[in-house]
Amino acid sequence: MSQPRAQNKDAYTLILEAIDVGVYRPGDRLVESDLAERFGVSRTPIREALQRLETQSLLARDGRSLIVASLDHNQMSELYAVRSELEGLAARLAARHATPEEVRVLNEMVTADVGLIGDPNALARANRRFHRMIHLASHNRYLVQQLDLVHRSMALMATTSLAVEGRGEVALAEHAAIVRAIDARDEDGADNALKTHISQAFETRLKLSADG
Repeated sequence: MSQPRAQNKDAYTLILEAIDVGVYRPGDRLVESDLAERFGVSRTPIREALQRLETQSLLARDGRSLIVASLDHNQMSELYAVRSELEGLAARLAARHATPEEVRVLNEMVTADVGLIGDPNALARANRRFHRMIHLASHNRYLVQQLDLVHRSMALMATTSLAVEGRGEVALAEHAAIVRAIDARDEDGADNALKTHISQAFETRLKLSADG
Protein backbone atom coordinates (compact mmCIF):
# COMPACT_ATOMS: atom_id res chain seq x y z
CA MET A 1 0.00 0.00 0.00
CA SER A 2 1.51 3.34 -0.98
CA GLN A 3 1.74 6.29 1.33
CA PRO A 4 2.12 9.99 0.52
CA ARG A 5 5.68 11.18 0.39
CA ALA A 6 6.09 12.80 3.81
CA GLN A 7 7.25 16.43 3.79
CA ASN A 8 9.09 15.95 0.50
CA LYS A 9 11.68 13.69 2.12
CA ASP A 10 14.01 11.97 -0.33
CA ALA A 11 14.01 8.21 -0.83
CA TYR A 12 17.19 7.76 1.19
CA THR A 13 15.69 9.47 4.24
CA LEU A 14 12.41 7.57 3.92
CA ILE A 15 14.14 4.17 3.82
CA LEU A 16 16.54 5.14 6.61
CA GLU A 17 13.68 6.22 8.86
CA ALA A 18 11.79 3.00 8.11
CA ILE A 19 14.83 0.98 9.24
CA ASP A 20 15.27 3.21 12.29
CA VAL A 21 11.72 2.67 13.55
CA GLY A 22 11.77 -1.06 12.83
CA VAL A 23 9.55 -1.25 9.73
CA TYR A 24 12.50 -3.07 8.17
CA ARG A 25 14.67 -5.11 10.52
CA PRO A 26 18.06 -6.82 10.16
CA GLY A 27 17.77 -9.60 7.59
CA ASP A 28 14.70 -8.15 5.83
CA ARG A 29 14.95 -8.00 2.04
CA LEU A 30 14.40 -4.64 0.36
CA VAL A 31 12.82 -4.73 -3.08
CA GLU A 32 12.88 -1.65 -5.34
CA SER A 33 9.32 -2.02 -6.61
CA ASP A 34 7.89 -2.57 -3.11
CA LEU A 35 9.72 0.46 -1.72
CA ALA A 36 8.66 2.64 -4.65
CA GLU A 37 5.01 1.71 -4.05
CA ARG A 38 5.23 2.15 -0.27
CA PHE A 39 6.78 5.61 -0.46
CA GLY A 40 5.10 6.85 -3.62
CA VAL A 41 8.32 7.57 -5.51
CA SER A 42 9.82 6.27 -8.72
CA ARG A 43 12.27 3.38 -8.80
CA THR A 44 15.27 5.49 -9.85
CA PRO A 45 15.64 7.43 -6.57
CA ILE A 46 14.91 4.20 -4.67
CA ARG A 47 17.74 2.46 -6.54
CA GLU A 48 20.12 5.35 -5.82
CA ALA A 49 19.12 5.35 -2.15
CA LEU A 50 19.73 1.60 -1.84
CA GLN A 51 23.17 1.98 -3.38
CA ARG A 52 24.00 4.73 -0.92
CA LEU A 53 22.79 2.68 2.04
CA GLU A 54 24.84 -0.29 0.84
CA THR A 55 27.94 1.92 0.60
CA GLN A 56 27.34 2.97 4.22
CA SER A 57 27.11 -0.73 5.24
CA LEU A 58 23.51 -0.31 6.38
CA LEU A 59 22.47 -2.81 3.69
CA ALA A 60 24.25 -6.01 2.70
CA ARG A 61 24.15 -8.41 -0.24
CA ASP A 62 22.45 -11.76 0.05
CA GLY A 63 23.01 -13.24 -3.36
CA ARG A 64 21.40 -10.76 -5.75
CA SER A 65 19.17 -9.29 -3.06
CA LEU A 66 19.81 -6.40 -0.69
CA ILE A 67 18.94 -6.99 2.95
CA VAL A 68 19.09 -4.82 6.04
CA ALA A 69 22.52 -5.49 7.55
CA SER A 70 23.09 -6.89 11.01
CA LEU A 71 26.02 -6.39 13.38
CA ASP A 72 28.24 -9.18 14.63
CA HIS A 73 29.85 -9.12 18.09
CA ASN A 74 32.99 -7.29 16.98
CA GLN A 75 31.07 -4.68 15.01
CA MET A 76 28.79 -4.06 17.98
CA SER A 77 31.79 -3.65 20.30
CA GLU A 78 33.43 -1.22 17.89
CA LEU A 79 30.22 0.77 17.54
CA TYR A 80 29.72 1.10 21.30
CA ALA A 81 33.37 2.14 21.78
CA VAL A 82 32.96 4.99 19.32
CA ARG A 83 29.52 5.88 20.62
CA SER A 84 30.78 6.12 24.20
CA GLU A 85 33.51 8.60 23.32
CA LEU A 86 31.35 10.75 21.05
CA GLU A 87 28.36 10.78 23.39
CA GLY A 88 30.62 11.62 26.33
CA LEU A 89 32.03 14.55 24.39
CA ALA A 90 28.52 15.71 23.48
CA ALA A 91 27.53 15.70 27.17
CA ARG A 92 30.71 17.56 28.10
CA LEU A 93 30.04 20.24 25.50
CA ALA A 94 26.38 20.41 26.49
CA ALA A 95 27.45 21.13 30.07
CA ARG A 96 29.48 24.01 28.65
CA HIS A 97 27.12 25.38 26.00
CA ALA A 98 23.51 24.26 26.64
CA THR A 99 21.01 27.08 26.95
CA PRO A 100 18.63 27.19 29.94
CA GLU A 101 15.82 26.29 27.53
CA GLU A 102 17.65 23.16 26.33
CA VAL A 103 18.28 22.06 29.91
CA ARG A 104 14.58 22.53 30.73
CA VAL A 105 13.61 20.42 27.70
CA LEU A 106 15.98 17.65 28.81
CA ASN A 107 14.46 17.70 32.31
CA GLU A 108 10.96 17.58 30.84
CA MET A 109 11.93 14.59 28.69
CA VAL A 110 13.18 12.65 31.72
CA THR A 111 9.97 13.38 33.63
CA ALA A 112 7.66 12.54 30.72
CA ASP A 113 9.49 9.34 29.78
CA VAL A 114 8.70 7.75 33.14
CA GLY A 115 5.19 7.26 31.78
CA LEU A 116 6.58 5.08 28.98
CA ILE A 117 8.10 2.42 31.23
CA GLY A 118 6.63 -0.90 30.17
CA ASP A 119 6.51 0.07 26.49
CA PRO A 120 10.03 -0.69 25.19
CA ASN A 121 9.39 0.60 21.67
CA ALA A 122 8.02 3.94 22.86
CA LEU A 123 10.84 4.18 25.38
CA ALA A 124 13.39 3.48 22.64
CA ARG A 125 11.95 6.33 20.53
CA ALA A 126 12.04 8.64 23.55
CA ASN A 127 15.61 7.55 24.24
CA ARG A 128 16.65 8.57 20.73
CA ARG A 129 14.99 11.97 21.19
CA PHE A 130 16.78 12.46 24.51
CA HIS A 131 20.19 11.66 23.09
CA ARG A 132 19.49 13.80 20.04
CA MET A 133 18.69 16.74 22.33
CA ILE A 134 22.05 16.34 24.07
CA HIS A 135 23.79 16.21 20.70
CA LEU A 136 22.13 19.46 19.67
CA ALA A 137 22.88 21.05 23.05
CA SER A 138 26.60 20.46 22.40
CA HIS A 139 26.35 23.21 19.76
CA ASN A 140 28.94 21.45 17.60
CA ARG A 141 27.62 20.65 14.13
CA TYR A 142 30.47 18.29 13.23
CA LEU A 143 29.95 16.21 16.35
CA VAL A 144 26.21 16.07 15.64
CA GLN A 145 26.94 14.77 12.12
CA GLN A 146 29.19 11.99 13.43
CA LEU A 147 26.67 10.97 16.07
CA ASP A 148 23.95 10.83 13.41
CA LEU A 149 26.06 8.23 11.59
CA VAL A 150 26.58 6.23 14.77
CA HIS A 151 22.87 6.23 15.59
CA ARG A 152 21.98 5.09 12.09
CA SER A 153 24.11 2.01 12.69
CA MET A 154 22.40 1.47 16.06
CA ALA A 155 19.22 0.77 14.07
CA LEU A 156 20.86 -2.44 12.82
CA MET A 157 20.39 -4.06 16.21
CA ALA A 158 17.32 -6.26 16.13
CA THR A 159 16.07 -5.45 19.63
CA THR A 160 16.34 -2.56 22.04
CA SER A 161 18.23 -3.04 25.30
CA LEU A 162 15.31 -1.22 26.92
CA ALA A 163 13.22 -4.36 26.40
CA VAL A 164 15.13 -6.09 29.21
CA GLU A 165 13.12 -6.12 32.42
CA GLY A 166 14.17 -3.31 34.73
CA ARG A 167 16.42 -1.59 32.19
CA GLY A 168 13.90 1.18 31.46
CA GLU A 169 13.82 2.40 35.06
CA VAL A 170 17.62 2.25 35.35
CA ALA A 171 18.13 4.01 32.02
CA LEU A 172 15.86 6.88 33.05
CA ALA A 173 17.72 7.25 36.35
CA GLU A 174 20.92 7.45 34.31
CA HIS A 175 19.32 10.08 32.05
CA ALA A 176 18.42 12.13 35.13
CA ALA A 177 22.03 11.96 36.37
CA ILE A 178 23.28 13.17 32.98
CA VAL A 179 20.90 16.13 32.99
CA ARG A 180 21.82 17.06 36.58
CA ALA A 181 25.47 17.25 35.57
CA ILE A 182 24.68 19.31 32.46
CA ASP A 183 22.49 21.65 34.50
CA ALA A 184 25.31 22.06 37.08
CA ARG A 185 27.81 22.86 34.27
CA ASP A 186 29.85 19.88 35.49
CA GLU A 187 31.65 18.89 32.30
CA ASP A 188 33.54 15.93 33.78
CA GLY A 189 30.41 14.72 35.56
CA ALA A 190 28.31 14.92 32.40
CA ASP A 191 30.97 13.09 30.37
CA ASN A 192 31.28 10.34 33.00
CA ALA A 193 27.52 10.01 33.51
CA LEU A 194 26.85 9.54 29.82
CA LYS A 195 29.73 7.10 29.36
CA THR A 196 28.40 5.09 32.30
CA HIS A 197 24.96 5.09 30.67
CA ILE A 198 26.40 3.78 27.38
CA SER A 199 28.47 1.17 29.22
CA GLN A 200 25.39 -0.15 31.03
CA ALA A 201 23.43 -0.24 27.77
CA PHE A 202 26.27 -2.18 26.11
CA GLU A 203 26.43 -4.66 28.98
CA THR A 204 22.68 -5.22 28.66
CA ARG A 205 23.07 -5.65 24.91
CA LEU A 206 25.78 -8.28 25.41
CA LYS A 207 23.52 -10.25 27.72
CA LEU A 208 20.73 -10.08 25.13
CA SER A 209 23.10 -11.40 22.46
CA ALA A 210 24.27 -14.24 24.71
CA ASP A 211 20.69 -15.26 25.47
CA GLY A 212 19.75 -15.08 21.78
